[in-house]
Amino acid sequence: MVGSAARTVEDYLEELSAGRREVIASVRDLVNRHLPPGYVESMSRGMISWEIPLARYPVTCNKQPLGYVALAAQKHCYSLYLMGMYADSQGEKCLRDACARAGRKLDLGKCCLRFKKLDDLLRVEVGEIIASTPVEACIAHYEASRAKAMNRLRFGSGP
Repeated sequence: MVGSAARTVEDYLEELSAGRREVIASVRDLVNRHLPPGYVESMSRGMISWEIPLARYPVTCNKQPLGYVALAAQKHCYSLYLMGMYADSQGEKCLRDACARAGRKLDLGKCCLRFKKLDDLLRVEVGEIIASTPVEACIAHYEASRAKAMNRLRFGSGP
C-alpha cells in the first residue's frame, strides 16, 4: 500500500498527478455528499479518512478515532475502504449484486473496494452504502464487535 505523509487533505490532493487528483477529488465529493452527519474528514494512515472524532466517541481500543470510510491513490489502483460495509453484510451483497447486473468484476477485500478508473466505481451503490450507517449505528457495531471479542477471550471459545 502506498501511503502519504501529507498532513491535510489539500496537501494530499496536491501531491497527486492531475489525473489521479481528479479521480480522488471526484470520489471524495461522492463520499462527502452521502456521508451521514457526525463523521469528520481528516488524514489518517496516509489516506483521506472519514471517522468519528474522539470528542464524540473516545472509548476505542487503540485510542484512535473510529474509521468509517477511507480513500487512497495506490500504486496501481485506487482504494475505497468501506468499513461500514465490513460490519454489514447487506451492503456487500448489494454491491456484489450491482456488479453482477452491470457485468463487472468486483475487486473487493474485507472492506477495501479497488478500482482502476472512475468509471469502474458503481457510484450510486457506493453512495447508498456510505449513507446507510449513521454515527450511532457505527458505534453500536463497534461495541458489539468488542463485546464478542471480549467474550471469546473470557470464555475461550473458538476463533
